[in-house]
Amino acid sequence: MNLSKLKFKILKKTISTIIFIYSSLIFGQEPNQSTLFSSLLDKLSVNFESNSQWYLNDSYVDNPENPNQIGEEKLRTTNYLRLDYSFDDRFSAGLQLESYTPENLLNMSKLYDKDLGIATYYLQYQTKSLNLTLGHFYEQFGSGLILRSWEDRFLGINTAIRGIRLKFNLTDDISLTTLYGRQRKGFEISKGDIFGFNSEVNISNIFNFSNQGNLTAGLSYVGKKENYERIQNESEMDIPELVNAFSSRINFDYKNFYTNIEYVTKSKDLRLNVRTPADGPSFSESKTFKGNALLWTVGYSQKGFGLSYNFRRLENMRWFSERSYGYPVSNPTNQLSINYLPALVKQHDYSLANIYLYQTLPGLIIESQDIPIIKAGEIGQVVDFFYNFKKGSLIGGKYGTKVNLNMSYWAKLETQYDNPDTPFGASDDLTYESEFLNFKNKLYSDLNLEIRKKWNRKLSSIFTYINLFYDKSYLETGIFDKVRAWIGVIDNTYKFGSGKSFRLELQHLSTNDDARNWVGGTAEFFFNSKFGLYINDSYNYEESNVPADTKVHFYNTGFSYAKGASRLSINYGRQRGGLLCVGGICRQVSPNTGLTLNITTSF
Repeated sequence: MNLSKLKFKILKKTISTIIFIYSSLIFGQEPNQSTLFSSLLDKLSVNFESNSQWYLNDSYVDNPENPNQIGEEKLRTTNYLRLDYSFDDRFSAGLQLESYTPENLLNMSKLYDKDLGIATYYLQYQTKSLNLTLGHFYEQFGSGLILRSWEDRFLGINTAIRGIRLKFNLTDDISLTTLYGRQRKGFEISKGDIFGFNSEVNISNIFNFSNQGNLTAGLSYVGKKENYERIQNESEMDIPELVNAFSSRINFDYKNFYTNIEYVTKSKDLRLNVRTPADGPSFSESKTFKGNALLWTVGYSQKGFGLSYNFRRLENMRWFSERSYGYPVSNPTNQLSINYLPALVKQHDYSLANIYLYQTLPGLIIESQDIPIIKAGEIGQVVDFFYNFKKGSLIGGKYGTKVNLNMSYWAKLETQYDNPDTPFGASDDLTYESEFLNFKNKLYSDLNLEIRKKWNRKLSSIFTYINLFYDKSYLETGIFDKVRAWIGVIDNTYKFGSGKSFRLELQHLSTNDDARNWVGGTAEFFFNSKFGLYINDSYNYEESNVPADTKVHFYNTGFSYAKGASRLSINYGRQRGGLLCVGGICRQVSPNTGLTLNITTSF
C-alpha cells in the first residue's frame, strides 16, 4: 500500500469512527438511556469542514510563464473537526482536529502537514465577572493594531495563542484582560513568548454623564520575548530580547455622531534587510528602530444617510512572534503575526475588481540590488458616503435608490536616510527619518461608486464604477507598470418567487497598462433557497504586457446545496495566479486548474 492510500485510509477511519459514535448515541440506546444521552448531546456542538482540490493538467498552468507548482500530489485536502462541550453554565471545553492528507492545498503554509492531529484545545471557566481560559484562545486588543489572534481557513491563517488568559470585570464599567502564551506554529508552538494586558473603561458611566454622550477608553500592553542568535559576532550592540508595544485609545459617540482614535508605540527592534527575494531575509545588528501606528475614525450616521472618514499611519509595525517570519515573500500567509493590519480599502465581490488589490505596507524593510530602498510604512485615508433616496422621490422612484461613494488614497512614508548612495551590502549602518504627514508618494487610490436600484417586486440591479491607480512597480516584486484603470459592473437579479432567482453579472476592466483590457461575467440560477448553480468567466481579450494572462479564459462552473447548517459546493475551473484577499488580508496563489469540493456542517 502506497503512502497516499495509507493517509486516506487513516482519515476515512477517523471520520467513520466519529460518525459511528454519534449515530450510536442517537439511535442505539434504550428509551431510558436515550433521554440521558440526548441531554448530553444537547451540550455538545460539532462543526466539520472539508476542502478538497483535484488539480488537473492544463496548458495554461504548465506554460513556462506560469511554472507548475502543484507537485506530484494532484489531490489535496484540508479537514477541520471542531468539538465544543458545555458541562454547565460555568465550565466548557473543546478541541479542533485537523487533517491535511495526502497534502495541504496549494499555496497554503507548509507548517500544516499532518495526516491527523489535535491542532487546538481549551478548557474554560466563566462566571458573570470572571473568564479563565487554559489552552488555545483567540484575542483582540482594541482594533488589532497591537494584538489580534485569529483564524481564517480560506487564507490558511491561524494565530491562536496557547497559554492562559484571564478576563475580569472589576465593575460593570471596568474590564481587565491579562494573558500569556505562545502562538500556534502549525501543530507546534512558536519560540517567542507573548505577554498581554488590556483594560476597557466606560468613563461616561463612572462620572454620570452618559446622557451627554458615551465616552470609553482603553489601554493595552503586549510584549514579545524571543532569543536572538547573533550573526555578526563582532557586533557589540545590545539586541533586544523583549520588544514592547503600548496602545491607548478613546471612543466617543453622541446621538448620530461617533469618533475613535488609537495610538500605538513599539519599542526598538532589529531591521529586516532583503537584497533579492531569492536571498531571503537578514537582520541588521548595527541599528534598531522604533515603530508606531495611528488610527482615527470619525463619522455621522442616521436613517438613510452615512458619512465616515478613516485615517491611518503605520511605521515599522510588522510584528511576529519569530522575527524570521517577517519577510512577506517567505511567509505569504502571515503565520505568527501578532497584530492585525488589513488594507483599509473597499472590498469587492467581482473578479475584475480584484485584479489590482492593495496590501498593507507596515514596514520596516530595506531592499534593493544596488541602491537601498527603504520601505518604512504607509499613510492613507478613506472617505465613505452613503445615501438612500426615499421611496416616491424623483431619484428614489417607487422602491427607493441606494448610493454609496467610497474613496481611498494610500502612499508610502516619505523617508530621508543618511548617505543615499551607500551600496546595499554596506547598508547595516543606514538610518532614516520619516515625515509624519506627507501624502505625495502615492501607491494606490480608488474611487468606487455603487448604485442599488429596485425596479419592481422581482427585478433589482447594482451598478458599480471603479477608477483606480496601482503602483505595481512598488507594491509587487519586479519591474512593472504603474496601472491606471477603470472597471464597470452591471449586476441584475430577477426573483421568480419560492426562492427561485436568476442573476446576470457583466464586467469590464479598461486600462492601457499592464494586462490591458478584460471582460467578465457570471450567470447564476437558484432553483430554490437550497440549490443553485453558476458559471462565470474572465477574459483578457487583447495583447498585453503580461503574456501569461493574454487571451486566456479564467472560467468556473459549479453548484451549491444548503440545508440547515450544512452546505455542499462543487466547482470546476481555472484560477488566475496573483493575490487572493479576504477582509483586506491577502496571500499569493499560483495559477491552477481543477475540481474543488467544499463541505461544511454543524450540529
